[in-house]
Amino acid sequence: TKRRRDEERADRMVQSMGMPYGLQAMLKEGHKHFSGVDEAVIKSIEACKAIAKCTRTSLGPTGLNKIIVNHLNKVYITSDAGTILTELEVQHPAAKLLVHAVKAQQQEVGDGANMVMTFAGELLQKAESLLRDGLHPTEVADGYVKASAKALEFLEEIVVKDSKTLDFSSVEEVADRLKGALQSKQNGYEEYLAPIVAQACIDICPDNRHNFNVDNVRVAKLVGGFVDQSQIIQGIVIRRNVEGTVRSVEDAPVAIFSQGVDTASTETKGTVLINSAQELKDYHKSEEQELEAIIKGIADLGTKVIVSGQSIGEMAMHFIEKYEMMAIKIPSKFELRRICRATGAQAIPKFIVPGKEQLGMAQKVEAMEIGGNKVTVIKQDRRVGKVATIILRGATDHLMDDMERALDDAVNTFKALCKDTRALPAGGATEMALSRKLLEHGRKQTGLEQYAIAKYAEALEVVPVSLAENGGLPTTETLAQLRAQHAAGNTVGVNAVTQEVAALGITDLYYTKYWALKFACDAAVTVLRVDQIIMAKQAGGPKKPQQGHWDDN
Repeated sequence: TKRRRDEERADRMVQSMGMPYGLQAMLKEGHKHFSGVDEAVIKSIEACKAIAKCTRTSLGPTGLNKIIVNHLNKVYITSDAGTILTELEVQHPAAKLLVHAVKAQQQEVGDGANMVMTFAGELLQKAESLLRDGLHPTEVADGYVKASAKALEFLEEIVVKDSKTLDFSSVEEVADRLKGALQSKQNGYEEYLAPIVAQACIDICPDNRHNFNVDNVRVAKLVGGFVDQSQIIQGIVIRRNVEGTVRSVEDAPVAIFSQGVDTASTETKGTVLINSAQELKDYHKSEEQELEAIIKGIADLGTKVIVSGQSIGEMAMHFIEKYEMMAIKIPSKFELRRICRATGAQAIPKFIVPGKEQLGMAQKVEAMEIGGNKVTVIKQDRRVGKVATIILRGATDHLMDDMERALDDAVNTFKALCKDTRALPAGGATEMALSRKLLEHGRKQTGLEQYAIAKYAEALEVVPVSLAENGGLPTTETLAQLRAQHAAGNTVGVNAVTQEVAALGITDLYYTKYWALKFACDAAVTVLRVDQIIMAKQAGGPKKPQQGHWDDN
């Protein structure tokens, strides 16, 4: 009791002196503090709903594009949720949790980013109504966790029959599984692109499919032509011309240098004292002789192609031409590594005569022109270097950038297929079937979590509703038709392209859907479990005053 009186006396003294107390006394001036359901939870839900609404209109094959101008003034025209959220640079701490969930989906699967954001936003919107009815955030979060665990159990019951087996040598079968990922980003082009991606992935797939590397399927974008003129090349396409006059070589040993092909320079600075013009001539001559000796030594090994990671000196170029070798300059160290992987060569850090074992091998290296673009093509036997390049043709840079993102999703889908070949009905059919099963399960529960399970089931309907909205269908009628069909035992979805409710020929991957549901629920539950947001004062000095343009006066 005495201790409490002392504390109260100290508090009164602090207040009488005009000093802050409590949390304000701990943090620097300028901090922000939000607590309680109304200030922290509801405000966080509002922020998450806003960002989910932004990407929801881009869901599905008829989803709309967004024009994003990032902080570097680079323009993106895309419907890919991963790109949109990365370039938006979201600042709100709760909304960032959802963005992190989307990034986790991108890293784990590579597809289904929009599904994560849309579903997580809808879960939080449904949770808001439960919180306003008086339920505690913890009760809602616990209900969502139980509903999510049950949904993942039910997901296995909805798997398409005969989808557990897949002939990975059949381009047709693999292409059918990839069409869903391509159509959601590039509707209308999936018939051209799916067989190309399937062929590229099958060509470079190792014997142990679990070791499939996404980076081994490259995309070279060349402006001009049509999408159906796209093609695959077994090897690498470099968007640069060769340096010399040798334009084509076959069965070519390749020497790769990570530094410049030029006269050697010393590691430390030094001074050479020259007393006469003759000494100067001899100095230059000895430099030339040394350079020629190295290039001659490389040529004597049978080398036909020299690849340099930096510049190629004029004198070095002269001797490369003299010994009839091809010279290629690759400024990107990442591209250099891929060429090493494709040819089986070792990158030599110093310009010296390499050992025979350090050389690579290329079936054919040639410079060619595709649609006005000068490129160098390194063709390779798939047994030596498992790298394939898709040459993508299109009208504009923005179109091809978005197509590249679609191809990237399709390649990631193939990687997911290597782990789990199971498929699910597409077009919101899976979500409607899950929703129906969860509603039945929720009615059997006795605790307060039954309300959260029911809201989780309702939130799943956001996928078919969004597909219908984006396709221009009446959402209420479409949802009623879907419920009636599923009650009759027909697993049908929304075909936004033909604007009808029917069984779609396209499927979604079980692996993609599994992780999307898991990440979305985890993100929503994390937001619900936050009861205080405390933001310290931002670092840095005073902000620079906003000045008008000097010419405005």
